[in-house]
Amino acid sequence: MVSGYSGANVRGSNDTTYLSLTGQDLWNDLNSDLDTLSLAERSNIIELDRALHRHWGLGRNFILGWRGHDSGVDLLVVPHYTVADYALGSHTQKEPDLDRQEAANFVMELLARRRQLTARQMDNASRLLKVEPVTCRTRSGPTGSPAETRIIEKLVTRYGVRYVQNRAVALFDIVGFSLLSPFEQMTQLNSLSYSLNSAHKKMLDSDVSVRFARSSTGDGFYIWNRDLGVSANTNLYHLMHLVLADNAIARYKAHNRTVPILRTAFHVGSCYEFHQAEGLNPTVFSDIVGDVTIELARMIERALPGQVLVGDFQAVLPGDQPETLVELDSVSFIEFAQHNLSNLNGLVLSGEAIHSIKCYLTGEPSGNGLFSIRRMTIEDKHGLLHHVFNAKINIYRNHADPILLGIEDRMLRGDQIAMSTVGHIFPEITH
Repeated sequence: MVSGYSGANVRGSNDTTYLSLTGQDLWNDLNSDLDTLSLAERSNIIELDRALHRHWGLGRNFILGWRGHDSGVDLLVVPHYTVADYALGSHTQKEPDLDRQEAANFVMELLARRRQLTARQMDNASRLLKVEPVTCRTRSGPTGSPAETRIIEKLVTRYGVRYVQNRAVALFDIVGFSLLSPFEQMTQLNSLSYSLNSAHKKMLDSDVSVRFARSSTGDGFYIWNRDLGVSANTNLYHLMHLVLADNAIARYKAHNRTVPILRTAFHVGSCYEFHQAEGLNPTVFSDIVGDVTIELARMIERALPGQVLVGDFQAVLPGDQPETLVELDSVSFIEFAQHNLSNLNGLVLSGEAIHSIKCYLTGEPSGNGLFSIRRMTIEDKHGLLHHVFNAKINIYRNHADPILLGIEDRMLRGDQIAMSTVGHIFPEITH
């Protein structure tokens, strides 16, 4: 870390911009970039940070883009209600307005891409959104170095909103949470939080990268990977396995209601990523809301204790190689996830190393030891239908009973749950 970037050294105690409050987090995250910045570039970054906070206006405005030039940085500053109006395609005219629809499409493109704009893109945005770029003058314009550009992107993104087309999200829900005493609620949330942290550390220790984030639902958590792509989504699915395993081990050892019974859902879909205001500043970490979180909430309503549901999705995701895209549906995604589970072999759970993990979607026997994959339809409280798959995860350890997560298909009758015995450590069974 660069010591000159602590809050007290950057500016006075009354200055409450990003760097003064959270500079250490920012610089640690971009530490390798900082080493290449000149003193002039660092000075410009500080001035830009002050300008961003000022133009954000306590949350009144989104900053959708930026463009560097010789005398500073131009910012595309748009009121948040205007962004919502265009993004939703709303208008008051009785006849279709071509310019307005063009602006709506352009806004969605802005939300889904990098914030750095070309001169032409800035001009188009200014014309379509009917706002003039705001110039933030600095001692010298951006140099255009990759490190400086990445830092500016991070700063600008915090004051806007981002649209992600295909993000994997998991939802952990504590069964019977509202019936617990306040003390039991606190201990069960703390237990789930510990399982999340423990699983995350185990993956990092196994050199499996998950930059996971969480958001509380009150009686559980949404979790997602800040990184995007096939590997990022797959690693999140594996993180979900380890969270459930840690929870199962804890419940096996517990003698009271300090450890939660969970029901879990996993889905890939679109969402908006944003920073809520905390006091007079945006929070350090982002939150999400969108189709994927709505779908998960509807799925979890019908999940029974211990069940793991996977939504019916089809997504085009960035591949592991640059400029590659991979199209996966729910079935092929689980197959892909199974192929790279060997990365977790040897990881220790409750004192015993993992020998292998098997994750699959359940179905009925089809002969020769094979099973079909059954897609189920559930109806939510609004009468809307959702397609889901029932998932199983079997974790085999070297010198201990396996940990079997999820419910078997034979316990499902007519797509309704008949019974559940999930979330404990069982003697090995074949399925």
